[in-house]
Amino acid sequence: MREIRVAQPEQLEEIMGIYAYAQKFMAENGNPTQWETVYPPRDLVEENIHQKKCYVCMDGEKIEAVFYFAKQEDEPSYRQLESGEWLNDRPYGVVHRIAVAEGTRGAGSFCLNWAFEQCGNLKIDTHDDNKPMQNLLTKLGFVYCGKLGLEEEDLRKEFQKEGNPWRGYHKAK
Repeated sequence: MREIRVAQPEQLEEIMGIYAYAQKFMAENGNPTQWETVYPPRDLVEENIHQKKCYVCMDGEKIEAVFYFAKQEDEPSYRQLESGEWLNDRPYGVVHRIAVAEGTRGAGSFCLNWAFEQCGNLKIDTHDDNKPMQNLLTKLGFVYCGKLGLEEEDLRKEFQKEGNPWRGYHKAK
């Protein structure tokens, strides 16, 4: 049975392996520049674990997915879209750096549904070339809100989901 847990320091190697697989998957599926082979850096993942903002989706003792989640009052990079507009300006949650272990199905949806349940107003961005993530977000009811240029050459598509959160999740342990 799947459940979301706060990531622990002793899980770091397995988490970094999942990110390495995600880098390879993206490169092989038309998105070679989003994470390349250096993102996320190990020290950032360690910091997120220490902050208790790195989560894992577990099936028994196996990590099926990893992601960053935090409730935000205001994330500076999300203040102003270059084109489009957010659905609302209420406090929200954010998901970053979601990655699924090789051979795993459905864990990405499970993680995003859990994150939405925590806040009822969720924002996420992805690289313009990350079609698998864009398709997943659309399938889960996220709305495309516009584009944001984190850096000149790094245009991201912004998505948001609002409303009554999905019910039936398991709280992070």
